[in-house]
Amino acid sequence: MASSPPLSKMRLSRMLRESREAARMTADQVNERALEISGTKISASTITRIERDEWVRPKLEVVELLLDVYGINNLAEREEYVRLAKEARRKSWWRNYDDVIESTLIGLEPGASRIRDVALTVIPGLLQTQAYTRAVIAGAGIVDAEEIERRVEARMLRQQILGPTAEGPKYWCILDESALRKIPSEIREQQVRHLIDIQRPDLRVQVLPDSAGLHAAVAGGFTILDFAEDSGLVYTESAASQRVHEDIEDVEAFDLVYSYVSASALGIQESVQTLESFIS
Repeated sequence: MASSPPLSKMRLSRMLRESREAARMTADQVNERALEISGTKISASTITRIERDEWVRPKLEVVELLLDVYGINNLAEREEYVRLAKEARRKSWWRNYDDVIESTLIGLEPGASRIRDVALTVIPGLLQTQAYTRAVIAGAGIVDAEEIERRVEARMLRQQILGPTAEGPKYWCILDESALRKIPSEIREQQVRHLIDIQRPDLRVQVLPDSAGLHAAVAGGFTILDFAEDSGLVYTESAASQRVHEDIEDVEAFDLVYSYVSASALGIQESVQTLESFIS
């Protein structure tokens, strides 16, 4: 799988936290040792921001100083930290759209080995046609034509990770039947046909039928991101905020909900038949 600056920064933050803990040092002790080694101050609040992945662009000199403080002298090991720091500093395509999109999820998707979506009311962004995307944006109350087109453009670029030759993540989506009914009639056939045509072994869309009733995910949809070299994450969003759940117990809870919902969803063949019923 490809990496991405946000994922590299997240990995680096975790590794630096683990290195400090392995060295059995408090943040204040790290600062004292940094002053002894180089005369450079690294405040406890700075260390906390680093370990919480709240820094913007990692400074190589700070990373290397922390490695000195933690006694990490193995060349190959140090090179991995520096590689992640350099990758984390790289500018990604979505930074050109910071004025119109929230990039938390977009930044993590390219580095995932598998993405699992549970979508209840809206077709996920990775599966939307341009016409559907415009309708969703307009439904959110955005009227500026230029902003709408920039948002559409960004969403289409985002979908490139699922191209058949992109070597991107596997993508599994469980889509509530009610989301299909909400598609505007004038664009329904195009959007539903797209959901049918994109089906392949590593990209599948399963319909969660109305007959499933009050299923396990009725409280809200979510996205699970699995990584080859890291623990999984869960992304949720509301009108007020976006959140990445990293706690292992939280991820396991969402994974269990996904399993329950998946058991209630139609198989691939039945899902395609249901999709076709919306355009027949």
